[in-house]
Amino acid sequence: MFIIITFLTFFFVEVLSKRRIHAIQYLLVGSAICLFYVLLLSISEHLLFGTAYFISSVSILILVTAYAWVIFKNNMLTGVFAAIFAILYVFFYSLLQLEDYSLLLGSIGLFIILATIMYLTRKVNWYGEE
Repeated sequence: MFIIITFLTFFFVEVLSKRRIHAIQYLLVGSAICLFYVLLLSISEHLLFGTAYFISSVSILILVTAYAWVIFKNNMLTGVFAAIFAILYVFFYSLLQLEDYSLLLGSIGLFIILATIMYLTRKVNWYGEE
């Protein structure tokens, strides 16, 4: 879900800003997100999990945000994307820390994310017809 939400964020920025994002750019961002898990695993073998998570998430956040800035060429859009991306990492970390309530909070969080996406896109003309 984390990867899908990141792609959705890119997609909605593309739709709402009318900037085209190439499939290769989506692939590169997806690769960076997958690399997060490899970094987390390899770093957590040598450091505490919280420290490894922080290093991995900040590294990928900086990488993807810098790439998004080059794609969007807009400080506002890049800032919004970076904030959403950072919130997702914090949310994911909090879910990992809550053993007994992770399913409940994860479900509620996904509901809120879906409701927000539905609200923000309620007036988007997906077919571009007038």
